[in-house]
Amino acid sequence: MGPTMVHFIQKFSRASSKMLKYPSTIRLGARRRIETFSLKTGLQQNFSPLFPRPWLVSSFPVCMSKTQYYHTSPCSFKKKQEQAVLPARPPQTISYLPDSPKPALYITLAGLIPFIAPPLVMVMTKTYIPILAFTQMAYGASFLSFLGGIRWGFTLPQGSPAKPDFLNLANSTAPVVFSWLAFFVSERLSDAIVTVIIGLGIALHTELFLLPHYPNWFKALRIVVTLVAFISFVITLLVKGFYPEKGPKRLRQVE
Repeated sequence: MGPTMVHFIQKFSRASSKMLKYPSTIRLGARRRIETFSLKTGLQQNFSPLFPRPWLVSSFPVCMSKTQYYHTSPCSFKKKQEQAVLPARPPQTISYLPDSPKPALYITLAGLIPFIAPPLVMVMTKTYIPILAFTQMAYGASFLSFLGGIRWGFTLPQGSPAKPDFLNLANSTAPVVFSWLAFFVSERLSDAIVTVIIGLGIALHTELFLLPHYPNWFKALRIVVTLVAFISFVITLLVKGFYPEKGPKRLRQVE
């Protein structure tokens, strides 16, 4: 075996050891050379002769060398889901009802009896009794006057958040005006009841939204009283429409 053959065998063994040690590098280089050669041949065959071939062939390997490197690390598409921090909702006004002072709560609940008793009696007897409906309306009108007095008195203390200005004092007289209108049209009892309902609704809206100076527990009591009064008046109007009428309309007619 001659020296040339020995030298060839040594070169072949070195190349094979390199291929075993760096197989991916060898394959990538071989693939790159094959792709470069095939693209060169295709471009030389397909492109117009107007373009100079030496420039195209000489610049193309540079482009290939820049575009053959790929990012093979695993991609992570998981996004951090940030929980939106929502502002805490303020508690509803009615939830302050248990915070009411016990005397105020008990007296208010007892004050609902004149609203509830007349329609309850009429529903149980299945009869519309005008005298009971009138007393219910009169109590509601008196309650409107009471609400106006509360607002007026609330502005009197020196450190009160409600100042004795035109807005507060004018709103304190509005329920009294509705009370007067209810008695003025009391001959038409249904109209008087509707007038009281409107007055209660306007007074509640004013105290909750326009003049929010009352304690929260008092607002909760006002909501309860207004709802109970509204429901009781609606039942009275329904009883008048469905059940027969019985009894006098005024107390003086009884004597």
